[in-house]
Amino acid sequence: MTHDVNPQAADDNEPTDAEGAESFDPATFDPATFDPEAVSAEDSELAAEVLDFWAATRQYAGMAKASIVVGQTVSETVPPQAWSFGDEPELAERLLDAVLAGDKTATSSALWDYDDEGAPLPVVGELSILLDGENHPRALIRTTSVETVTFDAVDEDFAAAEGEDDRTLESWRTGHEAYFRRNLPEGREFSTDMPVVCERFELLYPRS
Repeated sequence: MTHDVNPQAADDNEPTDAEGAESFDPATFDPATFDPEAVSAEDSELAAEVLDFWAATRQYAGMAKASIVVGQTVSETVPPQAWSFGDEPELAERLLDAVLAGDKTATSSALWDYDDEGAPLPVVGELSILLDGENHPRALIRTTSVETVTFDAVDEDFAAAEGEDDRTLESWRTGHEAYFRRNLPEGREFSTDMPVVCERFELLYPRS
């Protein structure tokens, strides 16, 4: 699925290392089953960085610090999905900066991405760790609303909440049509009545 343009997940076309190591997917990372020897050194470092970030920031989601908790629940020890905006590092950085500045409080995705991947839709209350363009965790957000509408039903208020370009509906439609046209999988074609998942969120960390 895509978050504005795409959760940072493993690239099926990206080769593994010489040892045939698997590619680490932060969106499905589970420390209970993660084997650092089964992935590249770079991916192992990313997994450790995500874990450290979660341990340091989960208090902002209403969970206790690891240092003062005994017998944490699974939801407290397992980090949320980690992903970045966009389909290239520069876009990931720009949109993350908009979140950190308070300008971006929404994101949108093609429903078909969730359907094709068999992935669940985001739900209210769900946490996410945002990565920057170099895959470093930078922010913790919580989903506050989720609605699926057709592309042409996205309104001015939501377009402004996405915080991109001049924040008008016209620029939202231009930018997202271009994105969907270049990223929809084979067999899917852009249309103004295609279903779009509109998600709003709040920034928990860092606090402005």
